Amino acid sequence: MTAEPYSIGLRPGDDYPERIKMMRSGLGLTQQALAERIGVSFATVNRWENGQTKPSQLSWSQLRQLEMSIAEEAAPYGKQEEKPPAILDFTAQPDIVKVLAEGERLSFGHLMNPTFATEIASIDPLPHQRIAVYDHMLKQSRLRFLLADDAGAGKTIMSGLYIREMLSRRLLRRILIVTPAGLVGNWRRELATLFNLPFRVVTGADARTDNPFIGENSNWLIISVDTLASPRVFTRLQEKEVIPYDLVVFDEAHKLAADRGTDLRIRKTDRYCLAEAIAGVRDVHERWRLGWSAHHLLLLTATPHMGKEYPYYALWRLLEPEVLSTPEAFDEFPADQRLEHFIRRTKEEMVYLDGRPLYPKRVSDTLGYDLSQGEISEQTLYEETTDYLRFVYNKAKLL
Repeated sequence: MTAEPYSIGLRPGDDYPERIKMMRSGLGLTQQALAERIGVSFATVNRWENGQTKPSQLSWSQLRQLEMSIAEEAAPYGKQEEKPPAILDFTAQPDIVKVLAEGERLSFGHLMNPTFATEIASIDPLPHQRIAVYDHMLKQSRLRFLLADDAGAGKTIMSGLYIREMLSRRLLRRILIVTPAGLVGNWRRELATLFNLPFRVVTGADARTDNPFIGENSNWLIISVDTLASPRVFTRLQEKEVIPYDLVVFDEAHKLAADRGTDLRIRKTDRYCLAEAIAGVRDVHERWRLGWSAHHLLLLTATPHMGKEYPYYALWRLLEPEVLSTPEAFDEFPADQRLEHFIRRTKEEMVYLDGRPLYPKRVSDTLGYDLSQGEISEQTLYEETTDYLRFVYNKAKLL
């Protein structure tokens, strides 16, 4: 008794992962063998079957043709029915065909233009923004970067430009942006308006009955740092069904505070513990343990060093947890390697495309003036205040 040729009638739909698995199993092919037969990578087939990406219309057509060809090979000799030749349909609206062809052409635009994102964004980036994205960030296959330009440099724009470029090159899929609560709306608005990136804002209420980090609408998210650090929401992020995020951006990264006291005890805020978990720091507390870490990590801050050595080191530790495991390792980290992870420009360095200064020149000067003298005078007040701060106030801090 001869088995009938296997067929499932592939059509695009919501249950495509199961149908691809059924087809592959029915045809007796491994994922690698199926990938070779239709000319895609093993990882692509794996993502299809895991529901991470959808096959294009061309891929569906190739799968269907493969199914038919193998079915014909398996059919009894001499009993194959001749199928009528495919009928080409030229009745579609010309405008629709033009839009589809143009969309397909633009999807390969990055191959011809290395700054393709600047052409499709609604902004003309300034020189320092282009330099940060194209000369520093995009050159790294694994981005672990501290972008620490002065306030007003446009770090949101640089982040959006990097995201847009990486998406165009098909190097990113899942993106999570973590910001202070007051900046969530600004991020969503600028990404949508300037880069046509419709990010979804996640609130604490979204995690009550559902997991906002699972499903089709979970790939591009913006969430406040305190919301994500709350037990209810972070527990959702820890669920096994959550697919790891390719890129995580922390805005106002100096608020991910960690410090070391005079007793050498390290004190970490919940925000910093959250960042440790996402950055892939080992041996974190069980409350913050994740089964994955972000491949790309981008920290944004205008004040990376606020006069304290340990908080500055703590930011760097997030970038390379294994390499910079101690402050001593950070002190010995070579300067040329630091440049691969860090950039900071002051306002004086920022110019327009024609070379004009972006900000007015700042003039800093020290003004002196004479204090009145005598037993009751400005000089006496100044000296007594200085003595108090030097001896009494500093002594009180040690108690």
